[in-house]
This record gives sequence, structure tokens and C-alpha cells, in this order.
Amino acid sequence: MKLLLDSQLLVWGASTPAYLPEAAARLLEDGNHELWFSAASIWELAVKSSRRKRGFDLDAAGLRADLLDSGYSEISIDGRHGIASAALPWLHRDPFDRILLAQAIVEGMLLLTADTLLARYPGPVRQV
Repeated sequence: MKLLLDSQLLVWGASTPAYLPEAAARLLEDGNHELWFSAASIWELAVKSSRRKRGFDLDAAGLRADLLDSGYSEISIDGRHGIASAALPWLHRDPFDRILLAQAIVEGMLLLTADTLLARYPGPVRQV
């Protein structure tokens, strides 16, 4: 199964693995899953870090390199994802989370999130 991690899970996994929910850690350790991250997450983390947002003082380029070195695959954003995000109900207004869910839908992935609001969407999203 292809697992797409949301930005928060990527940060926890890279900087404070103890914060990862147990269900997420189990899925990430299971060698039967393909682990993916989105260019949207790197973009989000880079923006928040550059704005010096609390809790986002990380090197987005370093995180991306570490993820690729650890066997994660990266998914780019394309027009299909933007179109799919517009079709989602407006349960969540965060454009980064909306594009992640759209990518999961279009690409046949399961989006893993710790965000209870994002997890309320129907479709391939699981709160961990």
C-alpha cells in the first residue's frame, strides 16, 4: 500500500519520533508499504520555517534529502491534484492539507494524518 504522510507526521518522524502516534510508527515500520511525501509538505514546512512559525524551525531541504535517503518517494503537484482539491467539500480550509488529500485520491494512496479535521473527509485518509 502507498502511504502518503502529512506534514506533521513528517516533522515528528524526522525531529521527534517519540511524538509519532503508535499506529503511525507501526505502519511506517511495516516493510510492505511504500512511503511517500508530497512536494506540498516540503513547501508548507519551508514557508512556515521562513516565517519563523513556532514548532517549524527546521531545514526543509535537509528534511527532503533525509526522506529520500531513507527510502521515501516524493510526489509532485500537478493539475489533476488541483482539480481534485476543488471538488472536496469545505470541511478544512488549509490548502496544503487539501492538496495532500487530493493527491491521495488521484494517486491511489492512503493519507496518514494526526489532524482530526482532515480525517473527517471521506476517502483515503486515516487518522493515526
